[in-house]
Order: sequence, then C-alpha cells, then structure tokens
Amino acid sequence: MKSLRRARSLPAIALAALVLSSSAATVSGGFWAPGDPEERAAALLADMSDEEILGQLFMLAYPGDSPPELLYAWIRQRGLGGVKIFGWNAEDTTKVAEAVAALQKAALATKRGIPLLIATDQEGGWIRHVKGRTSQTPGNMAIGASGRPYDAYWTAYYIGRELDALGINMNFAPTVDLATRPKSPIIGPRAFSADPESSAALGIAYYRGSRAAGVIATAKHYPGHGDTELDSHGTLPLIGVNEATLWARELVPFRALAAEGVPAMMSGHIAFPRISGDQLPASLSKRFMTDYLRGRLGFRGVAVTDDLMMAGATGPGLALSDAFLLAVEAGNDLLEASRILALDDAAWTKLLAAYRARPAFRARVREAACRVLALKLEYLRPKGKAGLVPDAARLPSRLPDPEGEAFFRGQAYRAVSALDAGDLPWTPRGRLLVAAPFTEFFVAAEAVFPGASTFKFSYRPELAALPAELTAFERALMRADAVLVCVASEAGMDFYERARSLGKKVAVVSVFSPAPLARCKAGDAAVAVYGSSRACFDAGLEALAGQEAAMGRLPLTIPLAR
Repeated sequence: MKSLRRARSLPAIALAALVLSSSAATVSGGFWAPGDPEERAAALLADMSDEEILGQLFMLAYPGDSPPELLYAWIRQRGLGGVKIFGWNAEDTTKVAEAVAALQKAALATKRGIPLLIATDQEGGWIRHVKGRTSQTPGNMAIGASGRPYDAYWTAYYIGRELDALGINMNFAPTVDLATRPKSPIIGPRAFSADPESSAALGIAYYRGSRAAGVIATAKHYPGHGDTELDSHGTLPLIGVNEATLWARELVPFRALAAEGVPAMMSGHIAFPRISGDQLPASLSKRFMTDYLRGRLGFRGVAVTDDLMMAGATGPGLALSDAFLLAVEAGNDLLEASRILALDDAAWTKLLAAYRARPAFRARVREAACRVLALKLEYLRPKGKAGLVPDAARLPSRLPDPEGEAFFRGQAYRAVSALDAGDLPWTPRGRLLVAAPFTEFFVAAEAVFPGASTFKFSYRPELAALPAELTAFERALMRADAVLVCVASEAGMDFYERARSLGKKVAVVSVFSPAPLARCKAGDAAVAVYGSSRACFDAGLEALAGQEAAMGRLPLTIPLAR
C-alpha cells in the first residue's frame, strides 16, 4: 500500500505523464495481474480506447429491481465505471444480489474484464437504501451521542459485511456534515454531531471499519452540507460563510479524512458565494474540487459527484450535459447519475468530443480514469472474480449479520440521551395514552407500559400536525391521565403541546434529530434516541421508565424553552 500512497501523492501533471508514457506491452495479464495499483492502472489505460477510458468516469443507476438491456450496453460498449443502487432497486435483497451478480458477470466478460464499482447509500439509521433483510441501525447521531469511535468502527464494519454479501463494494458513507443547523431536513440525524473535532474522529473510525470489511468508504458531502435547511435535491442551497469559518468548522472532518487516506469523497451541490464569488455549486467548482480539495486538503483519492440530476447541480441554469462537463473540469473523477443515459445522450457525446478535441480536458479525463482504475485495483482485485459476484442462495445466513444485530442493539442503549436526567424515571399514574407515528413503537411501549391505549398520527407533514388529527387527539385525551408522545419531527411536538395545554402529565421519546425537544417545558421527562428501529424504541422507553440508564449525551446544543 505504500507504493499506492506514494503514487497518489504525485501532482496531476506527473500522473498524466505516467499514464501517457506507459507501454501497452505492460498491460499483459490485464486487470487481475499483480502489481502496484497505480502502475497497473496506468498500464491498463494505455491500452484502452477513448470510449473505455471515458466510460470509467460514469456511474449510472437503473429503474426497478432488474437492470434493463441499456445498462448492459453501457457495460459492453463503454466499459462503464460503476452502478449506483438506489432505494427503488433495493426492497428485496435477493433481487439486489441477483442484479449485482448479473452486472458484474457482464463486466467481467468484456475484453478488459474490469469490474464495476457497485455503490449505494447505506449510512445507517435514517439513510438505508438497501432494505429487505439488512440491519436497521441507530445511525450517525446515535454514534455521536455515545461519543465512542468503537461504535463508529463497528457500525461501518457490520454494514460493510452486509453490503459485501450483496456484492456492493462502495458505500457513500460516512456522512461527516455537521449538525450546524439541527432542524435541517436533509442532514439532521445523518450528522454525528455539531462538533467538528468529534465528527472528524468518528468519521475516521467509520472509514477504518468500512476498510476492514473490504468496502470503499466515501466521505460526504464535501465541503459540508450542514449549515443549511435547504435540500440540494430540489434546489441549490447558498451558504453564506466565509473561508475562515468553513476551514475551521465544516472542513475539519474532511481535512482529517483526507490526511487519513480515505479512498473517496463525494462533492455536494451547495454554493458558497462569499468564498467562490459566484453561485456555482462546489461540486462544479474548480476552486473547491481542485484548489481546495487536492491542494489545501491534500486529498489523493477518487472524487465522486452527488447525483448530477439533482436540482442543486443544474439549478444555476445548466443543461445536464454542461453539469457533467463542468464536474470533470472542476476535478471530479466519477460522475453519478440516478438514471441510465441513452448511449447518444449529450452528457456522453459532449464529453467524448471534448476529450478528442481538447488536450487539457483529455489529460483531466485520463487522470480521473486512472484514479478510478487504481481504486478498483486496490479494493476489488484482492477479492478475486468470484468474490465480486454475490451468491443469492447464501443471503439467509448472512443477512442480517448475526453479530451485527447484537452490536446494533447494544449501541442503541449506549446512545440514549436524557434532556434532563433529573426528570427520570417517568412514572405515570392512571390511564396512559401513547401517541406515535410508528406502529412498532406501540408494540415496544406495551412491553414497558402495559395496558396503555394508543393514538397513531401521521409521520408527515413534518413541520406541523394535521388539524384533523389534533382534534381527534383531543378526544382521545379525554380518557387519559398521562401521555407519552413519540416525536419524529416538529409535528410530533404539536401533540405534546396540545396534551400539556390540557393539563396532562406528558413525556417524550424523540427519534431522529432531537432538535424539536427545544419546545419541551420544565419537569416533563424527555429522552432522545436517533433511529426508528425496534432496538432504539426499546432503549428509549426503558431509559424513560428507569429500567436502563440514559448513557448518551446530546450531540448538539438545544436551546430549551423551559
């Protein structure tokens, strides 16, 4: 690995020269031949066609649970670099494994036999694109609440083992955005905490756990998506911080992970006009992707874009093909898209034309392809061809990971945080009403507070409760002396406040971000868990009742209205 790190420290011009000077004769043995990953990547590149080189930069997705012929055409004709598995592909883990096996077999059967990067978003907690038989985990903010790198490492390790069973070799995690805006609907409990140094330490531990499982970790969303409540899927967030603030706050985890050697980082579709002087997303900005990421942060791995079909990428009035072109010019190496492009899509034809006509762009593409190939050689070659093709018949013994299930349950208990430990235990008297948006919360509550009646309200909308549901809730309150509310958003706190206004004894179990707990009043017991798994519900309810200690600490500052 020392030679790989040494090669990655070469400046871009030297790396391009290495690629251009490699003899085609050295490619004998192809992708699977032994040798230094950077040297093998350069040798492979020297013998590849223009289309095969450019194809390594593309990571495409597909609809449904079975890849269509068009995706296989990309693999056969273009040497496609990777495939992204989204939630709409992944309700059935058996079908995921079958699809990945078919895609990898197609890639291995091509002339070059270069395998695919197969990526997904399996951060844990809130973001779990591959569902089915995979583990439900407490998530990043639970790790921040326990404050233990141990929890970050083993979370990534067990998630990685499950992904490996499915043939998924790249995880778009860890998320190291900060909870700078705790009410953010896009980051929220995906952040470890609001603290830069703690997030950096936990992010490094997460990367190491993923590496131990043989899965490529991807730190995101560079240079930091936490200081906005806008969602870059639907708009381009503008973050008004200056360079000094960004360097000392949002960039701290990314700086640490770059120094640690994280193999990939994802660029975010977020703009910093006070730093760049324009409203171009950082993902498409050479200042952020080359001058900062490669220069100041010293990052030597693969830079992958967030989905270029998000409004944050094309919001500044760009055509999709322009976004792809700018992403490469800025310094990205892997271009993610949430659908399959037509073989003659402008995003392809424009880049291929630029590759053939512009020497500087050609060198940039070759540099990017060399990084992608080296990443594959480092992480995928050791698995061997058979190790890249999942066996769906073996999934029942590997999913959920039996060791991981026990670990994640223990982690849920380590993360429970009390808003005020002096308010625990909560001992309701008389008739108890449990209100929640999750059916499984009622099952968990019955085990701790048997005989309680229940009221289910909608998970959405998130900002305010539905008036009709509040009216129905008031009727249910007439038959209750005490109320326990499961709060997953600001809307949940509307039910808490309505019960309190009617003189009921109220307690809260918060899931996901604990930011809504700022509305709690003095004397009302509240505990925070950070996910919606049964283990999280059990841990929170038992801590509320005093059956277990609330061992975690709130990972962000909550300005209480108490």
